[in-house]
Amino acid sequence: MPEGDTVFLAGHRMHEALAGKTLRRGELRHPRLSTLDLAGLDVVAVRTYGKHMFTRFSDGNSLRSHFRMDGAWHLYRPGERWRRPAHQARAVLEVDDRQAIGFALHDMEFVPTSREDELISHLGPDLLSPDFDAAEAVRRLTENPSRPIGLALLDQRVMAGVGNLYRAEVCFLLGVLPTAPVSAVDPARAVALSRKLLQANQWRPEQITTGDRRVQHYVFERTGKPCLRCGTRVRSGEFETRFVYFCPKCQSG
Repeated sequence: MPEGDTVFLAGHRMHEALAGKTLRRGELRHPRLSTLDLAGLDVVAVRTYGKHMFTRFSDGNSLRSHFRMDGAWHLYRPGERWRRPAHQARAVLEVDDRQAIGFALHDMEFVPTSREDELISHLGPDLLSPDFDAAEAVRRLTENPSRPIGLALLDQRVMAGVGNLYRAEVCFLLGVLPTAPVSAVDPARAVALSRKLLQANQWRPEQITTGDRRVQHYVFERTGKPCLRCGTRVRSGEFETRFVYFCPKCQSG
């Protein structure tokens, strides 16, 4: 599942490529939106919040897209070969010098721009927002102290942006297993670590949590490899339908 920093960077690149330009082609290949033709509209801006992206148009409407597990927006030059199969394309937004192709976007809505906030009102504070409300994120995180921290971190209603990668890395840095209760951690530190890791990677495609490009992650997708701190082999297992990664020595609970 794409993390909040992946969506943020994709939105920034889309904004740079499309904002202020007129669509020469605007197709939405979605059952509810397939009759819409966006050609002729200007792209006003591209905004992200957590894992949601809003592409705003000059007619006062916005296209909301959510990446879910395998969605992505790619940018291409005219005539450049797409890196994913054409049958996966759910949106084609083309200006004179660029193409933005939305692949495997299962969640798309075309709504008045004035309604954007309604669609994300249930979400917690966006970890990459300059106006991030840490106190509110802590309040939401501690509402259910018996809840497993690994589930709370993934809950976008607590704070928006953490996916499975950062869940694993934050739990490692906190020294607890994903199954440990929220009450076993310092909630302010959990929130601060989540924001710090996403901010460290928001302007690059690589997601490095260790500070070292040679070994980018502490435990995520490192099953069977030695823990960078103690040398114990990293383990993994299924927890609530998702895989978790952890060091059985460095993490407790």
